[in-house]
Amino acid sequence: MAQNNTVPKKEKKFEDTAHRKFSLFNFIFNRKQSSIFEEENIETPFKTVVKTFRSNKMGMTALVILLTIFLTVTIIPIFYSLDLSFSDASQTNIPPGLDLMKFPKELEGNLKQISVGPSFSVGLSNDGQVYVWGKSKLSRVNDLRNIPKNMGKVVQVAAGYDHILALNDQGKLFAWGSNRHQQTLISAEVASLDNIKSIYAGYLFSMVLTEDGHTYYFGNTMLNDYDHYHPYQGQIAKIANTENHFVGLTFDGDVVYLGRQSGAYSNIPKNMGKVIDVASTSLTFAALNDQGEVFIWGNPSTSRGERLVPETDSKITKLFGGRHHYVALTEDKNLISWGFDNYGQATIPRKVERAEIDTVFNGFYQNYAVTKDGRILTWGLKGYPLGSDDLGRDQLQRILHGGRLSMTIGVVAVLISTFVAIIVGGVSGYFGGKIDLVLQRVSEMIASLPFLPFAMILSALIGNRLTNTQKVYMIMVILGLLSWPGLQRLIRAQVLSIREQEYVTAAKVLGVKQNKIIFKHIIPNVISVIIVSATLSFGGSMITEASLSFLGFGVQPPQPTWGNMLNGARNSVVIQNYWWRWVFPSLVLSICVICINIVGEALRAAIDPKSQER
Repeated sequence: MAQNNTVPKKEKKFEDTAHRKFSLFNFIFNRKQSSIFEEENIETPFKTVVKTFRSNKMGMTALVILLTIFLTVTIIPIFYSLDLSFSDASQTNIPPGLDLMKFPKELEGNLKQISVGPSFSVGLSNDGQVYVWGKSKLSRVNDLRNIPKNMGKVVQVAAGYDHILALNDQGKLFAWGSNRHQQTLISAEVASLDNIKSIYAGYLFSMVLTEDGHTYYFGNTMLNDYDHYHPYQGQIAKIANTENHFVGLTFDGDVVYLGRQSGAYSNIPKNMGKVIDVASTSLTFAALNDQGEVFIWGNPSTSRGERLVPETDSKITKLFGGRHHYVALTEDKNLISWGFDNYGQATIPRKVERAEIDTVFNGFYQNYAVTKDGRILTWGLKGYPLGSDDLGRDQLQRILHGGRLSMTIGVVAVLISTFVAIIVGGVSGYFGGKIDLVLQRVSEMIASLPFLPFAMILSALIGNRLTNTQKVYMIMVILGLLSWPGLQRLIRAQVLSIREQEYVTAAKVLGVKQNKIIFKHIIPNVISVIIVSATLSFGGSMITEASLSFLGFGVQPPQPTWGNMLNGARNSVVIQNYWWRWVFPSLVLSICVICINIVGEALRAAIDPKSQER
């Protein structure tokens, strides 16, 4: 009997339609043609989710940005350590920029002198022209770049905290900048001097040294320990000053204290021999004798290493002092440096080591070395990419470390809440009955608590008894234990529908233990809901932590988080004048949370089968 190989018309129509659809799909996406059965075998659910998510350009962009932020705040702080005890009043509220050592090109090969201020430098060319660079704007109306006109040929300059002095070849003194303590108010006595040898400027003071060894001081007399009637008038050849104290080097090579108070600064080492140079940092004095030996006294910080003078084969001939570091020039024109090195100011770069150095100008965290051929080589603090805060701390450094802590708190809180939600939702949905009733009432009680007020009260009651590190852990636990009810409801609803499926019934018949049925067979089938919800909760936890820290109930300074950085900027003065202190933390927090929400929505769309079109 002959076999009938004729395909029924209905089946043939289905095959023709399927063939045309797959031909069009493969033509558009340039894919190898496959049958519908091969297509189903290739496209596993996971691959389908990944492919759909990758096709979502906004979701992929948000994921890349989020991963970049996460890796940046996780990896870079490992190599970019944060000193929680650091603060520097001279570096407060400096605007963003890397131009603190960006000297004018006119000074290259034509430099006579550089004097360094906290956030600016003033330079002098051989032909008597004065240049100012760096962050020189003291206020909206006071800018140190507004150099006085008609000064003539300037032969010497000095930079203070917020003012500048200049001396011309006629012996006339000029001053400009802040005058809040009369540090730029030149008295008639000083103006009449015609034998000025050196000029000095510092923290709210100015000083003049004459050829015959007399000193003249004007400015703040309360903060700075200087005696106008010290017994060494007529004997001083050079002056060195810390932030508030002064010593003089006499013509005979002795070091004398020019203040009234007794203490670490006036306790000058004995038997130093004939001193040929003196220098200072903000906390110490240093003296160099004719044998090349260096003596240091004052109040040095042991952690900053200002006393640790390195050994050298060549005799030291000149000393220079910065904010917390020293630089010394040796007999063979090499440089050595020691002290605090947080900005690389005490590390001599190779380009400087290889050069033949003629002289050095330094101060605060900047160094300028001038070579024999007139080139200017710099090293130290170039500036703050995102500005500094009210304690002189680098905003970028604190944003990186604060981001690591903020994201860690968010991740740990989500892990805790997800773990609790899986257990409560899984057990409640599977067993039902009284267990479900009790667990849901507990969940409703937790959900009914006013979250932020409750967390603030709990933090206020317990937080004062804890260290800062323990408080971080406490916030993680609080966020985790108070944010699980919403997710557990979703899990419970999914479990209620899945527990009636055939494979669950089969597992019961086979005698599989109930905990295995819940956590090994049912929960993996609702993992998509868990992933999406946890992703969205991550952003919510970060916002909550930031809110607590902003209100002063979260992680406390000096440990940074994005929230408490914003808390430090919540006043009208900061908002109007120091925009970088609130713009950058709020910007990075907003970008991070927005990206998390976009990624969560993209995952929801990729996992939801109803959003897929075959």
